[in-house]
Amino acid sequence: MKAEKTSKNAAYTGLFAAVAASSCCIPPVIALIAGVGGSASALSWMEPFRPYLIGLAVVAIGYAWYAYLKPQKEDDCCEVDAKPKWYQTKGFLIVITLFAVIAIAFPYYSTIFYPDNKKEVVIVSQSDIQIINFTIQGMTCAGCEESIKHAVNELDGIINVTPSYEQGSTVVEFDKSKTSKAAIEKAINSTGYKVTDRKN
Repeated sequence: MKAEKTSKNAAYTGLFAAVAASSCCIPPVIALIAGVGGSASALSWMEPFRPYLIGLAVVAIGYAWYAYLKPQKEDDCCEVDAKPKWYQTKGFLIVITLFAVIAIAFPYYSTIFYPDNKKEVVIVSQSDIQIINFTIQGMTCAGCEESIKHAVNELDGIINVTPSYEQGSTVVEFDKSKTSKAAIEKAINSTGYKVTDRKN
């Protein structure tokens, strides 16, 4: 009985750590679905802790499996229930393990939740085309990039948006007769990430 309880507690700890490891990437998707752009970067401060949280999740879930599978002592055998509860079964551990893997991998597939909202732009004059590189603070994953891309593509006159969380920047090509630098910066800032600089 004690082994099953230890296994359950370790499994929940692992699951919590796995979800926390991707918590920096979950708010942008929730913000998009809920239509609340400003909260997209709410948990970006958690990104530096991601490797440690993943490690904790792996250790905790590994320990949960160990506690479940290790042979019981003879004096523990009489404590075993005739029919184990759900959290005492192998199925419970399999579900927790799969959910933890899905949570940890979330930053790598979160982009599928963002619809393609790029518009066709008719260019009247090539002299109206401008390219600006915005330096952005707070991006930590591909989900952050998609959040910014989606917000900027809502504007008219956007030809191309190329965000990069590794470089902390977004390059925007646009028709200045249809939108402006200020409008683009406002769209980026509306996601919760902050434009700190812009260069032509």
